Amino acid sequence: MSEPAYRRVLLKLSGEVLMGSQPFGIAREILPALAAEIADVRSLGVDVAIVIGGGNIIRGIAATEQGLDRVTGDYMGMLATVINALALQDALERRGCITRVMTALEMRAVAEPFIRRRAVRHLEKGRVVIFAAGTGNPFFTTDSAAALRASEMHVDALLKATKVDGLYTADPNRDPAATLLKTASYQYMLESGLQVMDAAAVSLCQNSCIPIRIFNIRVPGNIRRVILGEDIGSTITA
Repeated sequence: MSEPAYRRVLLKLSGEVLMGSQPFGIAREILPALAAEIADVRSLGVDVAIVIGGGNIIRGIAATEQGLDRVTGDYMGMLATVINALALQDALERRGCITRVMTALEMRAVAEPFIRRRAVRHLEKGRVVIFAAGTGNPFFTTDSAAALRASEMHVDALLKATKVDGLYTADPNRDPAATLLKTASYQYMLESGLQVMDAAAVSLCQNSCIPIRIFNIRVPGNIRRVILGEDIGSTITA
């Protein structure tokens, strides 16, 4: 069996991943499949941290467009990520993975408050740690939260799970001439304005020298392939 290319990773999942073919919510068939893939990676001895979004329930910016105050909308979005984190925790523990949910907003009845040293200790003990509620601050995306937690946990790579095969020169859903880039620099992502990950998150990964692997989460087994260092998706480095 191949050795993992990374010993500690942070997996960034969007809330939309949980929808499947539904227009919103959590698709019944998605969670078990996703949990099985994460459990498989954990069985390789890799430390796994996860940041999950809440776009399948509500997005702060979308709530603002409906007339809500931006700060209120962002806090609602943070609460949506906690719902998703608890659902994923349940699915993982059904697969035998010991899991901890840690939130940037305190809600001790359902999750631990985020304390960096405690989170590191959970990872060292082989627990999957799910970070919820973003950074705990409005105006910051879950991509920024992922880059922040990746830096704090000293991960070897940030795995950005998407609905496309990697980083393209343009949106492949709109431009049929868009080309897949196997490798790119942080600077290219910042200057090109591609919306795969927000600029604040890319800059933080650049400052922390954390490579970003962008890949298609809808292809079964891709998380394992990335962990093993296979040449799939795109790699963003200096």
